[in-house]
Amino acid sequence: MTIRLRITLLVILTFIAISLIGGYAVFQSRGSAVEVKTVTEGVVPSTLASSDLVAQLKEVQLSAMAIVSEPNMQIAVQNNEKLSGKKDILEKALDLQLKQVDSQAQRGLVEQAKESLVNYFDAIDSTMQLKLAGKDEIAKASLFGNVVQFQQELEQIIDTLRIEKNRSKDVAIAALNENLATTTTAITVVTIFAVIFLATIGFLLYRQITGPISRMQKMMSEIAASQDFTRRVPIDRMDEVGHSIKAFNGMLEKIEEASALVRQKTADIQTMLQNIPQGILTIVDGNKIHPEYSAYLETVFESKDIVGRDIMDFVFADTNLGADTLAQMEAIGGACIGEDLMNFEFNQHLMVGEIEKRMPDGRVKILDLSWSPIVDDNDMIVRLMLCVRDVTELRQLAAEANEQKRELEIIGEILAVSQDKFHDFIVSSLKFIDENELVIRHNTESSDFTVAKLFRNMHTIKGNGRTYGLLHLADIVHEAEQHYDELRKPDSGRVWDQALLLDELAGVRAAVERYARINEVSLSRQGPGRGGKVDSYLMIDKKHIQESLHRLENVNTANLHELVAVRNAVRRTLRLLGTERIDETLSGVIESMPALAQELGKKAPKIEIKDGGYVVHNQISALLKDVFMHLIRNAMDHGIETPEVRVALGKPEAGKISLGMDMAEQMLNITLRDDGRGLALKRIRQIALDKGLSEAPEQLDDLAAARLILQAGFSTADKVSEVSGRGVGMDAVLAFVSRENGSIDIRFDDDATGADFRQFHIIVALPAAFAVKADEADDTLLQELLQTPLSEHSNTKDLPDDSRVA
Repeated sequence: MTIRLRITLLVILTFIAISLIGGYAVFQSRGSAVEVKTVTEGVVPSTLASSDLVAQLKEVQLSAMAIVSEPNMQIAVQNNEKLSGKKDILEKALDLQLKQVDSQAQRGLVEQAKESLVNYFDAIDSTMQLKLAGKDEIAKASLFGNVVQFQQELEQIIDTLRIEKNRSKDVAIAALNENLATTTTAITVVTIFAVIFLATIGFLLYRQITGPISRMQKMMSEIAASQDFTRRVPIDRMDEVGHSIKAFNGMLEKIEEASALVRQKTADIQTMLQNIPQGILTIVDGNKIHPEYSAYLETVFESKDIVGRDIMDFVFADTNLGADTLAQMEAIGGACIGEDLMNFEFNQHLMVGEIEKRMPDGRVKILDLSWSPIVDDNDMIVRLMLCVRDVTELRQLAAEANEQKRELEIIGEILAVSQDKFHDFIVSSLKFIDENELVIRHNTESSDFTVAKLFRNMHTIKGNGRTYGLLHLADIVHEAEQHYDELRKPDSGRVWDQALLLDELAGVRAAVERYARINEVSLSRQGPGRGGKVDSYLMIDKKHIQESLHRLENVNTANLHELVAVRNAVRRTLRLLGTERIDETLSGVIESMPALAQELGKKAPKIEIKDGGYVVHNQISALLKDVFMHLIRNAMDHGIETPEVRVALGKPEAGKISLGMDMAEQMLNITLRDDGRGLALKRIRQIALDKGLSEAPEQLDDLAAARLILQAGFSTADKVSEVSGRGVGMDAVLAFVSRENGSIDIRFDDDATGADFRQFHIIVALPAAFAVKADEADDTLLQELLQTPLSEHSNTKDLPDDSRVA
């Protein structure tokens, strides 16, 4: 009898028993098979899907890093659009996980993962916005800060979910094992108590069903315990058990692929981190450096001893930071890590952004520091991230560019000044510098006279520099002037330091010589040019010379009147040699008025010059420039009011400065007045009282009080400015004029004796020899010649023959 017939007979004979008892066994068997299917096709795939989420997250992270590092903005935008599809895949995977949860804990993890996924992609979007805005460095910092933080958070949640799924899988397998054991026992009992000959069928059933399941269960347990996903469960036949084993093997294959992908992408991230050309490190509690850092950090600091180092020792040792700043930086780390994010925001402005670090070989590197907090779900700072860039070469290039820019600006300043005026400025400035050097070298101690002279000279250089718009030079001179000003004040703490003063003066000389060198070398403007001093070059209008020559060649020597007229014309021409109009002499000062007015917040004044027909010898051009540079600038600063005040007083917005010339008592008088508020006599008296310049200044008449402004160090300015306020202007004017045997006089234009303000004018008197009446004819000599007989003027033998006959 074949086995099939025997089984058939056994089935018929034991049908009733099988129906009652065997039905239970069959039920148990099918229940076990269903549980196996549930485990292999439900629980196990769900666990596989949770593992696959990690690989997908790593892929998203690599894509985000590639976007930030991508120099091509179009490709970066295209890659960012692809991330949206990956986000949908991750959301669907989480939705599937939510459907397959078997505990409240798993449900909570999936919901938490979905929330974290939203935060993660929001952080990626924020980083992309920074990238699109062209803020690459901030985008990178955001990537390694916010994005990495949310990615790590999401990985932790999914990893926890995967562990929970594995635990559920293990529980399901354990339950399956228990059910299988129960099924086996049930079948054994059935075979014992039913019919002895059913043992053979039971054995066959055991071999055909229970055996493969037990083997599958054993190998599943071994694989789960060893985590060796390269192993496979052998398939003996393709029934339900065989299909379950096939599904299990497929799951193992996918797990292995996912693990390999995770390993590969982790390696890719590490490679990218190690090759990014920026030093990146994180600081943990205790100001220690975390083991994970970018390889470029070793290049920046030229050291491999990094892990666990104190940040103060590793980064801030041998830097240009002071003790207070170092203590501040050390305190900030402790005040931020472990605290709320708000603490970082409050202290961020105190964090050093750039340092100069001295390397072991003596080189100095300039390092740019960028700080970012790494926070947890509760916005508590767990670490600080520091990005370091070596910007030494960048700063050097910037310095070179700034120096080139400065030289171009200096060239622009020089070109705005005519060649002859610039030449005069350089010559006069070097003369003042030479005088100051002699004063400093010949005096080992300070005195009011020496300091006053130093101050006058330096103030004049600065004033002339600002007049011609040579601002870079004026700024350098201002520093030396400030030093002299402090020497004038006993309470300033400044002492006479000959070496320091000489070094400072050498710096001013170097600045002046630099301007001169640029003018001569770069601009090829050597000497005074064609507009130079006429007394040096004997220049005069060619038309006048030609007219004089023509008259001399055609004069009738027998006619006395004609001879005298020709003589006077030639004399006038010769007397004009080496002269120039006063407006030409002061053109530089006058041209500087709009810029000075703008600096003082005033309207450019109207300059009115009445020279009375006089021209001045250019030997006093430098003197007049120095004198009226001070006087006109003082009138602009102290006299003329602001537009608002002038309008309120019924005056035009722009002030008026008048200059006139005349001769009186063998002196050339140059008068200067303005239509401002006048001389502040009340304030002058108060300052004189405060400074002890007069024991009873209130008893001084107005003229005596007015003359106090000529004293050294006297100023009515409310505050010291680049223009005035140091009390050196009128003192310098008096010194310059006195040097040429001239004088300064102050006269009032009103009768308001005793008033707080009085209108006045200043008269600068210089020897008459410095000026010439441009259209002056020697009428006196002509009259003398006309009244004298011809025989007294010349012997007849000296006259031409025709004159003698006549």
